[in-house]
Amino acid sequence: MNQNWNRKAALLLVAAAVALSAAGCRRSEVVRPPEPPPAPPAPPERPTVSLQASQTFIQKGESVTLNWTSTNATEVTLSPGIGRVAAQGSTRVTPEASTTYSIAATGPGGTATDSVRITVGAGAPAVERTGEPSKSLEELFRENVYDAFFDYDKADIRPDAREALARTAQFLRTHPEIRVIIEGHCDERGSTEYNLALGDRRAQAAKQFLVSLGVAAERIETVSYGKERPFCFVSHEDCWQQNRRAHFVLAKP
Repeated sequence: MNQNWNRKAALLLVAAAVALSAAGCRRSEVVRPPEPPPAPPAPPERPTVSLQASQTFIQKGESVTLNWTSTNATEVTLSPGIGRVAAQGSTRVTPEASTTYSIAATGPGGTATDSVRITVGAGAPAVERTGEPSKSLEELFRENVYDAFFDYDKADIRPDAREALARTAQFLRTHPEIRVIIEGHCDERGSTEYNLALGDRRAQAAKQFLVSLGVAAERIETVSYGKERPFCFVSHEDCWQQNRRAHFVLAKP
């Protein structure tokens, strides 16, 4: 009887030891966190495109070169009248009238655009041959070259100055032998030093506008007189406006 009881007790002790050992093993297992999901793919880069013209003002019948570059594009289209083009390149166009050329670059990242406007002049008027003596170059200069006027304390080319400079550029383009000096002038308000700097900015702005219309930069000199050489001497806005100008002088040969 005692032997049976001892045998059962021993079996119970062994079973308890096995159970405790199994529980300890389960507690020592390390639970690993789940793997993070893969990062989403980067979005495709947006296209870029740039369109430029060799000059933005021409006479009727003349040509101009368009140049463009683009990135991240699968299709580039130039209009009007040209169509699909390479990612970068150039082409010559001869617009009959003022035209805005536009370029669109399309790729997986979207579409980018740019444009440039070519202004076409009417061309030099025909010279009627008569028995009258021809006008001197100085007379032609006075009749066809126009000063550009500015707002107070500004050197921006305003609309009326754009028109004046466009007419001046047309004359200069038909007379490539002419060289000019652009004088920058200011009204009487402000210090001498400040107005000399402002006059220089006005002269430079007029020069750069003429260059954009096809007049060679080496034909143009600039100088600033600030408020030292007024055209009008009355302290009134109407008079001050006359003094805020870029004035053209025919350069000596």
